[in-house]
Amino acid sequence: MVSRVIPVDPFDLVIFGSTGDLAQRKILPALFRRFCAGQWPGDVQIIGAARAEYDREAFRQIVSESLLIHAPDQSQDAAALEAFLRRVDYVSLDALSSVGWDQLAAKLTVDRVRAFYFSVGPRLFGPLAERIKAHDLATGKTRIVVEKPFGHDLESARALNATLAEHFQEGQIYRIDHYLGKETVQNLMAVRFGNMLFEPLWNSQYVDHIQITVAESVGIDGREEYYERAGAMRDMVQNHLMQLLCLIAMEPPAKFDPDAVRDEKLKVIRALDPVEPHHIVRGQFEGDGPSYRQTVGNPRSTTESYVALKAHVSNWRWAGTPFYLRTGKRLVARSSVINVMFKDAPHSIFGADAGRHANVLSIRLQPNEGITLKVTIKEPGPGGMRLVEVPLDMSFAEALGPENQNPPDAYERLVMDVIRGNQTLFMRGDEVEAAWAWTDPIIAGWEARGDVPKPYESGSTGPGDAELLMKRDGRRWQGINP
Repeated sequence: MVSRVIPVDPFDLVIFGSTGDLAQRKILPALFRRFCAGQWPGDVQIIGAARAEYDREAFRQIVSESLLIHAPDQSQDAAALEAFLRRVDYVSLDALSSVGWDQLAAKLTVDRVRAFYFSVGPRLFGPLAERIKAHDLATGKTRIVVEKPFGHDLESARALNATLAEHFQEGQIYRIDHYLGKETVQNLMAVRFGNMLFEPLWNSQYVDHIQITVAESVGIDGREEYYERAGAMRDMVQNHLMQLLCLIAMEPPAKFDPDAVRDEKLKVIRALDPVEPHHIVRGQFEGDGPSYRQTVGNPRSTTESYVALKAHVSNWRWAGTPFYLRTGKRLVARSSVINVMFKDAPHSIFGADAGRHANVLSIRLQPNEGITLKVTIKEPGPGGMRLVEVPLDMSFAEALGPENQNPPDAYERLVMDVIRGNQTLFMRGDEVEAAWAWTDPIIAGWEARGDVPKPYESGSTGPGDAELLMKRDGRRWQGINP
């Protein structure tokens, strides 16, 4: 099965912070791969913008070296690489002054989509928005893309939203969460709302509980200053895991429309109960290699590198069904998976010796993206009825053919959606604020109690208290598998 490429109209894309890690590692390689796929026309402009004093050729050399590392397969085509680089330009400017802005204005094309990607720290979001407006660079076809973090708490998120709203309409603001661009995350909606098999069972009558795990084997190297301020709760739970929870728990929207989808996600966030203190586990890695405290250079740090919690969505569909969320650094493997744990059959006709097995729907986000449904069958052989679990496994590579073995990077889909003007996979301002309104009391609670994160060994599944969180409810975590 060959994926269909839908071309986009001509556009100008300005990347502020274009010499930074995100632009070089993710944004520019994503654009190059879409160019190689034939998704955008030849007269597109990619304009890098940063304070560094480069001319066009020097910046193109930087981009070329980056693409050889981060898009190695496509970079083997020298003609394609050269054709892409011809569309790359650069301007040196300052977000906090007027330096360079007239030069940027002179490079932009009249009457086409203009996208401004804020690949910079949040403190520059406001000044950049002000400068774009002040220099008359914004048109009716302008979009701005802002990366997380969207604030540090509810107050700062509101202030950031207010600043952006002074200069742009909500329909022009694209708050990007790369998790929503993953193929399997988008498939959550297809699995739920495109299959009669699952939707009638997608409620508290049939689902015992849901586990959402985002485990990382890496530490925080290179992000020490940011992570010490944020921690796992702000860095992962408030945005990535929250979005996964919303897609799993949301009601069917009236249509597949950006605001209809985001309206339903917002309802889920607002239906979340406050989290009880004994339903939260925080951890900090230690052991094999530098500990968290050694990594950040703070022997008294109380910032968590691991969070596990139990949440409840108080509505008719999910009343009484817990959602268990966990995420952490330096865990046993890199794995992002959603496990929908269905209830046992109400009565077993096979007797206790046969064993009891519940169905599990596992949606793997990374690595090895795919979907597995565990079903119960008879164990082969004579000698009675013994039940065993077997997986009905669909990996994208096997089901969709070798050409889909490596699905497009999330940024490829999201940047093209910006150009198309499709906000379905982007967070709305009220959605961000609602997520912070739920998160802030959790953080304030453990700070008021003086809670200290529990230590856990690097390469483990996290602190033992996380296992107890499930054990108290008569449940257990599914394994973290690569």
